[in-house]
Amino acid sequence: MFGELVRAHRRRLGLTQEELAERAGVSVRSIGKWEAGRVAAPRLFTLRVLADAFALSGDSREEFLGAGTVGGDDIPPAQLPLDPAGFTGRDRELAHLDALAAGAAGRGVIISAVSGTAGVGKTALAVRWAHRVRDRFPDGQLYVNLRGFGPSGPPLSPSDALRGFLDGLGVPPQRIPADLAARAALYRSALAGRRMLILLDNAGDAEQVRPLLPGVPGCVVVVTSRDRLAGLSVTDGAQLLLLDVLTAEGARSLLARRIGADRVRAEPQAADEIVKACARLPLALAIVAARAAAHPAFSLHAIAAELRETRLDVLAGPDPATDVRAVFSWSYRRLSPPASRLFRLLGVHPSPVSGAGALAALAGIAPAAIRPLVAELVAANLLAEPQPGRFGCHDLLREYARDLASPEAGDAVGRVLDYYLHTALRADRLLKPDRGLDTPVAYAAGVTLESFGDRAAAMAWFAAEQQTLRAACDRAEESGLDTYVWWLAWAVLTYHERRWDKRNWIGWQLRAAAAAARAGDPLFQAISHYNVGYAYSDLGDLGNAREHLTRSLALYERLGDLGGMAKVHLNLGIVARRLDDYDGAIASAHTAMSLYRRAGDPVGEARATNNLGWCYLTMGDHERALDHCRRAVEVHEKAGNRMGAGHSWDSVGMACFHLGRFDEAADCYRRSLAAFRAERDRQYEAIVLNHLGDAEHGQGRARPARDAWRQSLDILTEIDHPDADEVRAKLGARPPASQAG
Repeated sequence: MFGELVRAHRRRLGLTQEELAERAGVSVRSIGKWEAGRVAAPRLFTLRVLADAFALSGDSREEFLGAGTVGGDDIPPAQLPLDPAGFTGRDRELAHLDALAAGAAGRGVIISAVSGTAGVGKTALAVRWAHRVRDRFPDGQLYVNLRGFGPSGPPLSPSDALRGFLDGLGVPPQRIPADLAARAALYRSALAGRRMLILLDNAGDAEQVRPLLPGVPGCVVVVTSRDRLAGLSVTDGAQLLLLDVLTAEGARSLLARRIGADRVRAEPQAADEIVKACARLPLALAIVAARAAAHPAFSLHAIAAELRETRLDVLAGPDPATDVRAVFSWSYRRLSPPASRLFRLLGVHPSPVSGAGALAALAGIAPAAIRPLVAELVAANLLAEPQPGRFGCHDLLREYARDLASPEAGDAVGRVLDYYLHTALRADRLLKPDRGLDTPVAYAAGVTLESFGDRAAAMAWFAAEQQTLRAACDRAEESGLDTYVWWLAWAVLTYHERRWDKRNWIGWQLRAAAAAARAGDPLFQAISHYNVGYAYSDLGDLGNAREHLTRSLALYERLGDLGGMAKVHLNLGIVARRLDDYDGAIASAHTAMSLYRRAGDPVGEARATNNLGWCYLTMGDHERALDHCRRAVEVHEKAGNRMGAGHSWDSVGMACFHLGRFDEAADCYRRSLAAFRAERDRQYEAIVLNHLGDAEHGQGRARPARDAWRQSLDILTEIDHPDADEVRAKLGARPPASQAG
């Protein structure tokens, strides 16, 4: 039991619970609950901190971490798709995979299930086997569709696949590097010591797979592909499994499982004809069986005759794109006219998976009217629901839908792009109501936007739609819709800011700057370069920050935009201060104040005043800093600018702190904290909690100080903020003699 291990190691070292809490930087209450068995074990990071506090190494450390992992509150990834229903006819292949996995014990193995035929059931086999053996992998399962073959857009890059895996492994987005080699190294480190099953589906070639392979034993990797991936066998030790079509017996068994054995026994000749017409291809058989099961009054002879009449291309040749086209067409022809129209339009949706709202926009109908159409497509096996409320097509189905060439495809693309852009703008306005730019309001007829009850719902929508929003941006770039690209990048900016995800912020804004340049829009270029420079400054890359801010300033000067020039000078001043160029910082702040004053923007002037105050703070002139920051607070609060007031209250608190007025400083920090919590800004909530802890500590109030620091550290660790080490060091220090509070 984990709690007993904690107690045993604590007593071995002669530590009280309080002393262990001090040493490990955790709460006494948590230690008490673990030892009493009242709560699950902590997260892996905390387990490692405890192991360090106990000075554990070798087998003892592994035993401790293993005991804590069982039943802990870390959720192992379980990304496998649904176990395929009606799976049959692959006993030999499943046994072969079992044997390969058994031989991999302790060292790991790469298994490749390969065939050149689409629809042969590579994914179904791999997923079925993975579900059978998943209990052997206590640390979870990872899954990705690499899109190596199919019409769903370009193959998924190894970098994007790694991003998804690192998300699944619980790595904060801010910690994930942009460079492929660095991502692969972090991925291998995250897998070290874990026993995981990794399913890499639909790979294009060996080069797409190699960065996704673990570097240490313990994991089993299954790769499916239409390519044989011989290179993986030669250089990486992969065991190849070539998957053929079903045997005649296996194909009949699949049909019987889907429509009932009695029905097959009643018409054996027709059943054999169906199996032959479908070339024993699992996908084709599944579609035929679904039709037969949905119409129990239809005879198998009638279905076999229908297959003869449609001359299934599945028997025509080796091209996977044509093998199941006739099967799809016969399913498609029996849809109601509204459902068939929706199916035709699925091929132009920018991503393979979408919500019902996007499908309604694609069809130009009300969300309530889309539900029966989606249900009809799902029932016909022409649409899947991989997650509740999320719908998608198999690659071949999307290709078939695209080949049907709906005459209104262009209008549908415009509607669905409008849906994503304007829903994103609506969510962004909820997160930050006044961003100082009039956003477009007109969108295509037939589009119904999503509604959000609160900021949490808006953040959740952005989180769920990140991949689709990138795909929408790709489609817009391909179509030359540069203004759309720019506004979409604008719409996602606040989301990335609140998550302190500055690397994604930079990627989006660089795309926006390029789009604005192509469109010849200097204002949009200026805004985007400013945003890039701001993010680089926050990340500490001051050279790139100054470069983009300078480019932005030149564009704003060309436009004569006083407010734009002011905000750039404001941030150039921040860069100068971080470079210890206080003269330059003060000059930039004064320039920004003057420009804001000329522009008639008192809130902007207050920001500049606060920045000037912070500059005086770093120079040690605390009285002058206090005067400037108090004036900024008054303006922000009068204008109802909660974020600005939050920053300025933090600055006033810092000035009071340095003047030794700790009680007043703590009160200011609490006001600042309330503002940032209301705005759901996790980064600044953590920063102000750190400052509040300092003020409490200055008053000798050890317990409130540690509570504030610990809350701060929890958030900073979650978002992988560089200030986490500073707060961790404070929690590791001894408290002052006074224990007041």
